[in-house]
Amino acid sequence: MTSKTNSPIYAIGDIHGQLAELHRVLGLIEKDGGKDAQIVFLGDYTDRGPDSRGVIEMLIEGKNTGRNWTFIKGNHDHMFELFMQSPPQHDPYLVTERYWLHPRLGGDTTLASYGVISTPRARLIGTHIEALAAVPQTHIEFLKSLAMTYEHGDLFFCHAGIRPEVPLNAQAFEDLIWIREEFHDFSEPHPKLIIHGHTPVDEATHYGNRVNLDTGQGSGKPLAAAVFVDGKVWTLSADGRKNITKA
Repeated sequence: MTSKTNSPIYAIGDIHGQLAELHRVLGLIEKDGGKDAQIVFLGDYTDRGPDSRGVIEMLIEGKNTGRNWTFIKGNHDHMFELFMQSPPQHDPYLVTERYWLHPRLGGDTTLASYGVISTPRARLIGTHIEALAAVPQTHIEFLKSLAMTYEHGDLFFCHAGIRPEVPLNAQAFEDLIWIREEFHDFSEPHPKLIIHGHTPVDEATHYGNRVNLDTGQGSGKPLAAAVFVDGKVWTLSADGRKNITKA
């Protein structure tokens, strides 16, 4: 499946608090497409990495200075947003014993970047009160403002994927931020080429009907950035554009 776009559009995979990696790939994009390059961020800006606060501050700064940036909501961003409500909420998609602060999800590292230390023995109410005092309201509003999808020509950007054979304009919120197997196992063409993250792969991969740009930033691996133009897609490196791996 190809996607025809007349001008380059860039996409960045899951960041997960890796501020240094975000700086690196933004530099690659600027080198390739200039300061006014159009970029879609695929979500999961927070959790697991060391500087979720710094990542959100950088994205907000870009938004406020008029950069041509589009921000998609990931499941980790949604969990952070839910926690910052009063009282704190839990995503019903998750099993009950795995709260956002669980180390496997990484909310503890996100709060640590704001100076809030959550331990297994800490009471939730106390941690929540500290978080409300530490996390700027502008960051909470940013989480609330995130888009679920973005379309550009024959490209459809979302965080996790789509439910196959459901119209793109009828996709469920939960699928857009959580879906995995039903989406990954479907090999027929979608209405548009789906650009997503959410499920880590060793390297950015083109599956014919979708492109996965989550290359494991939650585990500290290099962040992926790709450019789409005239039905072609490349990843970016210090040496320039590279043909993307095809499954």
